[in-house]
This record gives sequence, structure tokens and C-alpha cells, in this order.
Amino acid sequence: MNECERGIAALEDALYAIGGKWKLRIVSALKDSGARRFNELQRTVKGISPRVLSNELKELEMNGFVKRIVHAQSPVLVEYELTPYSDTLKDVLVALIQWGANHRVRVREGAHSAV
Repeated sequence: MNECERGIAALEDALYAIGGKWKLRIVSALKDSGARRFNELQRTVKGISPRVLSNELKELEMNGFVKRIVHAQSPVLVEYELTPYSDTLKDVLVALIQWGANHRVRVREGAHSAV
């Protein structure tokens, strides 16, 4: 496997773990608010359906970014919180936020042609 192929494979792995419309929004919501119950998280992440949130949380948990905590009480209380591993996404989030802000300005200014 050459360097280009390794780069593409690494990009595919990253997109599998954090790609899509919702995963980074969920991580960001948990980072801002700490541990959250499912319904609290759904209210925070505007527009996400319960089914999609459930699937995304399972994938984030499977990839080690989110931990599901079950409190043994009646009724059972389930919370989701970020793991220390989720801190590895900090630079990715900062870069995406900076790029998104720059892109928004560019689009608003009508600079659609290639740079």
C-alpha cells in the first residue's frame, strides 16, 4: 500500500468513526453540557430523531467516544458522557469550526469561484 492509499484508508476510517450529519454535533453537545440523559441530548441536538440519536450514540460508544452509564435506581436512569478518548477530537473540531466560519464568510461574500 503506497502513501496515497494509506492516506485514503485513514480518511475512510476517520469518516466512518465521526462522519455524517450528527456525530460531531452529539460530541459537541456532550462537551458543552457534560453527562446527559437521552431526552436531554435529543432536545440539545436540534432536528435529530430518537432512532437516529440511538444509532449514533451506539456507534460513538462502539468507537470509544461516548460512555453509557446506567444508574441502578427506580426508574432506571441512563446517561451518556464523553470518554477521555473523545479529547482526541479537539483539534478536528477546532479545525472544522475555523473552516466553517471562513467558508460561511466566503459564501456570503459571493466568492464562489475557485481560489
